[in-house]
Amino acid sequence: MTVRAFAPIALVCALSAPAAAQWTNVKTPGIPRLADGRPNLSAPAPRTADGKPDLSGIWQAGRAGAYGYDYDVTQTLKPGDVQPWAQALRFKRAQDFRKDSPLAHCMPVSVPFLNFRGLSRMVQTPQMIVILYESPNSPHRTIFMDGREPPKDPNPTWLGYSVGRWDGDTLVITSTGFNDLGWLDVDGNPQTESLKLTERFSRKDFGHLGLDVTFEDPKVFAKPFTLHMDKTLAADTELLEDVCENEKSGVHLTSGVSVPKDVLAKYAGTYDLAGRQLVVSVQGEQLIIEDPSAPLDRLFVAHSENGFSSSVSQVAVEFVRDARGTVTHFNRIAGARTERATRK
Repeated sequence: MTVRAFAPIALVCALSAPAAAQWTNVKTPGIPRLADGRPNLSAPAPRTADGKPDLSGIWQAGRAGAYGYDYDVTQTLKPGDVQPWAQALRFKRAQDFRKDSPLAHCMPVSVPFLNFRGLSRMVQTPQMIVILYESPNSPHRTIFMDGREPPKDPNPTWLGYSVGRWDGDTLVITSTGFNDLGWLDVDGNPQTESLKLTERFSRKDFGHLGLDVTFEDPKVFAKPFTLHMDKTLAADTELLEDVCENEKSGVHLTSGVSVPKDVLAKYAGTYDLAGRQLVVSVQGEQLIIEDPSAPLDRLFVAHSENGFSSSVSQVAVEFVRDARGTVTHFNRIAGARTERATRK
């Protein structure tokens, strides 16, 4: 099994990881603290001079959904909720090892990805709110609070045009004017120029910020849907600059290979790996492995007729046949560890 087959996946995973190392020995001034000096996240939410909730601060995105909405915003949708062309494009992007991902080319990705991943700082004023994101490539957004309407015929952009208003204590942001180059998530669900996002931010107390994002894009989705995430205040830290230069490596990104459907069908079934049941199935031209211990490693991309790599990590599987050509098991390879999953 070749290391080169994993390179594009490793690149995308590395680019999509939020920066971990923050400034140390920094104490955020003006925040309530417990007796031991830790921030009191349950204290009342602060308010601005005009009585509005103050959303200012650095916020850490939580892990929402089975796989994380930053990986797949469609995971709660039912069959038929995603337009066939959009689903087919997502699978093709996976088959190409996501070599055309904005992440792989140092581009901003999308507003949902930024909302559902890593750290962001909100800076609030009466006339505008600015959101700064730590990664990738330290992008920012400006939300105008001066009563203007969204532009009628905007020049499409990666992060769109955003206007905000208050609905009681909830900040409501409406964003339109997106281009069709952004990916809604790591998985490659597409956005189009018809996309409209409505974000609702509500600060529950000092340390917790609720976020509901409603997606409306009739070209991609059969109907609007809403995802919820809770963010936690990241006190006593600062954002770090994140600079991407991996477009220099673009010439080395490779695609997967196409495996005939009848060959894929021979791999479908239930396998036993150390007492846990792994279910292999085929969706379209893609191999799906349901592993309760590794829910992120679900969609696998072929790099040979019997070898497949996870679309989100460096985990790989290799199917093995006996002398009669019957698939008997597959080897699951994660780093230096190889495990055998026996077909039942």
